Amino acid sequence: MMNLQGDSSSDFLDAVIAGLPASWDWRQPVLVAVSGGGDSMALLHGLVAVGQRIGADVAALLQVAHVEYDLRPTATGDRNFVQEQAAALGLTCHWRRLPVAEQGSRLSGEGLEAAARRVRYDFFTEVAGEIGARHVAVGHTRDDQAETILHRVLRGTGLNGLAGMPRARQLAEGVSLVRPLLGIKRQQVRGYLETHGLAWREDESNENTAFSRNFLRHRLLSEAEQGPYPAATEALARLGDQAAEYASRRAEAVAQAIAGGVSRGADGSLLLSRRLAADTEGDAHLLADVLLGIWRQQGWPRQALTHQHLRRLTSMCTAGDQQKGAEPSAVDLPGGVRAICHPEGLLLRRTMA
Repeated sequence: MMNLQGDSSSDFLDAVIAGLPASWDWRQPVLVAVSGGGDSMALLHGLVAVGQRIGADVAALLQVAHVEYDLRPTATGDRNFVQEQAAALGLTCHWRRLPVAEQGSRLSGEGLEAAARRVRYDFFTEVAGEIGARHVAVGHTRDDQAETILHRVLRGTGLNGLAGMPRARQLAEGVSLVRPLLGIKRQQVRGYLETHGLAWREDESNENTAFSRNFLRHRLLSEAEQGPYPAATEALARLGDQAAEYASRRAEAVAQAIAGGVSRGADGSLLLSRRLAADTEGDAHLLADVLLGIWRQQGWPRQALTHQHLRRLTSMCTAGDQQKGAEPSAVDLPGGVRAICHPEGLLLRRTMA
């Protein structure tokens, strides 16, 4: 197996280690998502090197997952490259061809990009379950984080959206998606690859500024950093760090509010108590976050739940007994959820799966 240890890569490897979650266990299998691009190849080689550093049996524990889309003519070449690289490292490679372009938006009615992301993560979750992996590692960098935050700002986002991508999130029960490179800039990632003469594949579509992410990267951020804002990427990423800290504290407050103010009925309905509404009456945003937290906990679809829906619900929570001209006593929401004013609070019931 190739040995990638060396003083020149120490800073990069230390940063990779710092990016691993507390739940990471080198005695457990890990699935590494590898597209063949520079970021994912640096992630793969970096994890191999870190494992070697601590004496882990990386060949037994690290496995590679690759998705071959029918979106680009070079897709088969990318897959062959990833298979060859995994084999050179002594690692098992799982791959699947996903006909996203062929099926198009018929995939659950999503756009092409969203459909590709969903089927990709579904595949990773499936493989992780098969091999007993608790973590799926992906190669998003600090630059990706900055681009994500800028994209959300321009598209329209709330405070939580400013936190960008989390370092870890649940994919399925017992399986987490982790981003060990999220604190590392793309320049450092490329430097690691070049220092060790490591190969990667270039995705020609990454230069196409017709795609929103590429437009932000090559036009807005590039021109900003070459002009009056040389630290634009770092400033955006730092904003994300601060927003994530705020979101973490907010999540604790939301969890406490739900634990103390939401009860479940025998029929599965949820009751938000008047006391909870009273406790949060001075903070409508917290009450809205509590409602979103309930949606997350229940696995109810949130995509179509708008700001207007949340305003209506918070108003119903604090309305008390119905008065003439007040909010209606019941509201049907996206995803088959019905909200009903109740003498003791707000009742939420899923009327269809």
